[in-house]
Amino acid sequence: MRTIPAEKITKAVRDNSISMCVKLPDEVLDALKKARNLEESPLGIEVLDQLIVNAALAEKANLPLCQDTGLAVVFVEIGQDVHIEGNLIEAVNEGVRQGYKDGYLRKSACHCLTRKNTGDNTPAVIHTEIVPGDKLLIRIAAKGGGSENMSRVTVLKPAQGVAGIKEFVRERVRESGANPCPPIIVGVGIGGTIERCALLAKKALFRQLGQFSTDPDVMQLELELLQEVNNTGVGPMGYGGRVTALAVHVNAEPCHIASLPVAVNINCHSHRHREFEL
Repeated sequence: MRTIPAEKITKAVRDNSISMCVKLPDEVLDALKKARNLEESPLGIEVLDQLIVNAALAEKANLPLCQDTGLAVVFVEIGQDVHIEGNLIEAVNEGVRQGYKDGYLRKSACHCLTRKNTGDNTPAVIHTEIVPGDKLLIRIAAKGGGSENMSRVTVLKPAQGVAGIKEFVRERVRESGANPCPPIIVGVGIGGTIERCALLAKKALFRQLGQFSTDPDVMQLELELLQEVNNTGVGPMGYGGRVTALAVHVNAEPCHIASLPVAVNINCHSHRHREFEL
């Protein structure tokens, strides 16, 4: 049994809350550069060039990539042989609180009815899962409002099948237009129940760009969805072009014979996330 002090969790969450809002992951920057070479629209190319410059300026000046530094979304995998010395939820929230304060990041969390700001970007949205082992794996993301607002969940008829899934994803991207600040990353959850597929879609956004599903059928669907999404013509920042999405990641699980739940969770080009192990 390993013991991990709550203070260690707080510090790691604090540090990563700041860094993810300032430095774009290398995989995302590489994807933007690749997209720049694939784009055919002159205006689209100009937009992608500006996004690449923006990433460099943000890192150099230690400033946020975007003014919307998001709501903190945290996935915690807790090894069954780990003992946390202290309160896990409080430790994560304290890390978010310190990170957004010390990093001078915009605090966007507010009461859902009164709209009064909580003042420190907490509470974070925290999901926990017990897994084998003696490690603590934490994935954290800054989820902006523009992209989260474009996310949707539905339950299709089983007879609609793959064609129905593709139509739902494609039209969700088309209707979203410029709102989620494309080129986007599209997370798709299929199966389970209505709340489970929404969680699958959100988790799909944490997968490394270009890393396909290990299920051959799901991988084929990812490839086809990426092509169809990019064929919508939405383009960088909605100005039109070939590159609307950098990636489409699908997580799929079994579901009831009478149901076909599908969720789409969209992330903007400022794909801010971190993963670390304690």
